[in-house]
Amino acid sequence: MEPPLSSPPPPLAAVLPKHGDLSPHQLSFLDEHFRTQEDLFFTAPHLLASLNKRCSDLDADLHNLGTNLTKRAVSWITRSFSAKTSLHNLNLTLRRTLPRDGIASNKFQKILGQEVLPLPLSLLAKQVTQIEGIRNYVETALRLEALVGDLEDAVFCVVNRHSGSLFSPKVFNSSIATDSGPKQEKLLQAIKAMNDIEEVLINVVKFHPQWRNLLISVDNRVDKILGVIRPQVFADHRALLASLGWPPKLLTSNIESGHMSGLPNPLVLMQGDKRESYSHSFIALCALQHLQKRREERQRNLFGEKEYNLQLWAIDELVSPIASRMEYHFLKWADQPEFIFALVYKITRDFIVGVDDVLQPLIDRARLVSCSAREAWVSAMIQMLSSFLAKIFFSGLAERYKERQTRSEVMTSWLHLIDLIVAFDKQMQLLVNLETGLFLAESERFEGLSRGISVLMIFNDRPDWLKIWAKIELKDACKKLKAEVKDERAWIVDNKHGSAIDTEKYLLSTREDHKAPFIAESALKIAWELIERCQTMPATLSRLRFIRSAAVKFLWYFFEVLLFRFKGTELPPDDYNDDALIRLCGLINAARYVESKLQEWNDDVDFLEMRIAENDSNHHRKDGSIDRSCFFGEEVKKLSELETNWLMEIIAAILRAFEILSWEYVQNKEHFEEELEALSLGRLSATMDLVVSTDFVEALDVLRSQLRLLKTRLNSKDFLDLWRSVAEGLDRFISCSILTSEIQFSDRGVLRNRKFGT
Repeated sequence: MEPPLSSPPPPLAAVLPKHGDLSPHQLSFLDEHFRTQEDLFFTAPHLLASLNKRCSDLDADLHNLGTNLTKRAVSWITRSFSAKTSLHNLNLTLRRTLPRDGIASNKFQKILGQEVLPLPLSLLAKQVTQIEGIRNYVETALRLEALVGDLEDAVFCVVNRHSGSLFSPKVFNSSIATDSGPKQEKLLQAIKAMNDIEEVLINVVKFHPQWRNLLISVDNRVDKILGVIRPQVFADHRALLASLGWPPKLLTSNIESGHMSGLPNPLVLMQGDKRESYSHSFIALCALQHLQKRREERQRNLFGEKEYNLQLWAIDELVSPIASRMEYHFLKWADQPEFIFALVYKITRDFIVGVDDVLQPLIDRARLVSCSAREAWVSAMIQMLSSFLAKIFFSGLAERYKERQTRSEVMTSWLHLIDLIVAFDKQMQLLVNLETGLFLAESERFEGLSRGISVLMIFNDRPDWLKIWAKIELKDACKKLKAEVKDERAWIVDNKHGSAIDTEKYLLSTREDHKAPFIAESALKIAWELIERCQTMPATLSRLRFIRSAAVKFLWYFFEVLLFRFKGTELPPDDYNDDALIRLCGLINAARYVESKLQEWNDDVDFLEMRIAENDSNHHRKDGSIDRSCFFGEEVKKLSELETNWLMEIIAAILRAFEILSWEYVQNKEHFEEELEALSLGRLSATMDLVVSTDFVEALDVLRSQLRLLKTRLNSKDFLDLWRSVAEGLDRFISCSILTSEIQFSDRGVLRNRKFGT
């Protein structure tokens, strides 16, 4: 019976047991609940009821475990009896197949080998296989049952006896080390048990895939256990981060004013018990994630599930509270996105030292092979930014792009965002490759870097946004080219290399070697800038689609510009316009130069990779599409056709002009007959032998001037082809003209021509 409230409480020493009879844990428990004498009377009844209920629950759980264990033991005993009966029947069968004296006669051996032996041996092999399978199944099931039992015991100790934060700093105080140590050990035992279970299940998948029900049963039980322990570990880790002062305050005013001062790094400031507590919690998360990865990889191989994209949970837990705090500032900078990128870069850079010095050793202790804390940190920050940009910026811009009246404004905003993303990706990749990047040239720093670290991952799962982006980039590129096309100075052919033809001139490499106009280099520069815009995009197929929709379409637009300019240039046979010829030479040189650069690009590793991906994609299509031999194969083929057609136009114009100018000379039969008669009578002087007919001088003079101009203005490779074609055409023309005019040469004239080598 409780004493009345008015009566003074008895001395505390008279009620409590002696100090020497209590363990340190009991003393700590009493100090926590009974700080004064009044607590003994007000708190004791409630505490007693709580302890009695907890004991009852534990007794009920223990009773249920005992009942379950008994049922399972009876089940396995029943299977054991069945197996024993099968072995006994097998023994009797073997005895009946052998002679009584144990020695087989020749006749019996013959009968046994031909008639009796096949049937018993087949039955024997079948029964032995069945028994072996049953034995393996029973052993595996018993082992899994024991491992799952150990796992459930460990989780029961971790969860039901868990008070407060498992990884709080007070857990590691020496005064209560005896209480916290077993809890930490039980958690590690639980993780180890799950890994042991996974080892057994992996062997089952490899060697006994028919035991599907066993796999599903064990997976279900482990999933339930993970569903209990994983939230607890995450909750404790988040509470620990909050106690460490994570995340720090964001000084956004410094960003807006352009002053980039450093932020205090709680990871570096951790000392003593706090550092030890965080280490245990970090390693526990890494161990759980490693286990999860193994389980999902095994299940994916078995059930064909999607690939699991591994992110370090412990790193994500650092980024998540930062993201919730940064989003408030992001929304204020909707019209100034450059501040958003600056803030993310600042936080990523300021904490990179703590990530390297504190987290990387913990990852190594957790034995996560080939895992970089720096890459995981940068990647998590980029994913955070990508999610915000996709939700706030690109979703709204994509909707506004559908409206014609706001399309121009959307294009400007979209291109500005992409500019910021490209610059931001380069900054973040330099952070990842900070040590190695210092020893690379500027052009080599971004080769071979991980494309997974990019804000452009936004477009991986949004092909509609990727299509809009490509359209915007294509329109902007065409706009830039149009401005340069209108300037006639862009079509000037560089003639600094002269007109000499030698072996070295056939090795064309630069624009000057090709004698191409400046517009060709400008078009290639714009196309390459489009290609570089998506270089950090993680997915190969997405990168391929963007290049096909933007850069390749831009090249075809440039081809149309060249073709349009060619059609606007006429070469009449009766008007020997050098300007028109120079203009056509510039077009041919431009096509030849662009073709050579595209062939160089085809040999690039990135384009080879995209070509393979494109061919693999085409193999799965039903339209019967043909694989491309190279990435820019169609474009190179088109340019080659343009060059050939334009060269043929020039050759035809030259031959037509020569034919018109020499027509009277060729058709003047009487002139030829007079020369033949004078030659036969010996009246043709030596001076007359060297004189060219005045009717033929103009044709030769025009031909000479045209070839000299082409030699100066046309690239050496195409000029060589043109010169040979012109010579062949002239030879055919003169020969056919003589035959159709029925002109006959005397023997003396033929001998004279041979003498002069004509």
